[in-house]
Amino acid sequence: MKLVVGLGNPGKEYEGTRHNMGFMCVDKFMDMAGGVFDKHDFKGVYGIIRNPSFPEPVIVLKPETFMNLSGESVRSLSDFYKIDPEDIIVVYDEMALAEGQIRLRKKGSSGGHKGIQSVITSMGTDSIKRIRVGIGEPPHKDAVNFVLGKPSKESASLIEEALLNGARAIRDSLIKDFDYAMNLYNGKGNNH
Repeated sequence: MKLVVGLGNPGKEYEGTRHNMGFMCVDKFMDMAGGVFDKHDFKGVYGIIRNPSFPEPVIVLKPETFMNLSGESVRSLSDFYKIDPEDIIVVYDEMALAEGQIRLRKKGSSGGHKGIQSVITSMGTDSIKRIRVGIGEPPHKDAVNFVLGKPSKESASLIEEALLNGARAIRDSLIKDFDYAMNLYNGKGNNH
């Protein structure tokens, strides 16, 4: 069984914000794969996809703990379903990438992102696969207001492209493997 986690903050006031790129990307993937978020447990909302395209069932989780505590939800669900860290993919926003870019990595530090840091800490390893969706650097030093703000209308097509590529990268990593998806998608959107 595989686990795909989209990071974000719950609540209407956070919908569509830069910090919720993880939620938006897994929503796109869920639509693409024909799944639904129909379960509320483990401090989150999730659904299980049994699609013949995927070699095994896939759980897609959106923690509802707020970003900084996302690892609690990931850990409790992965413990219950006995999912190993190497079978987890986490999707989240990344300021170090330009809008429209995505980047896949197999492991590494949090880069200062509190959501993935919570997952790394809760799972006890930084060997967590991740798909980072670029939101660009804040134009001023106020990173908090930047990530909790919504992208401009001018950025909408770049963001849409990144979310779609992120959803496709999830799909392709599940159908084939993560290395295949890394080779295919790392660098996509980098011409913007």
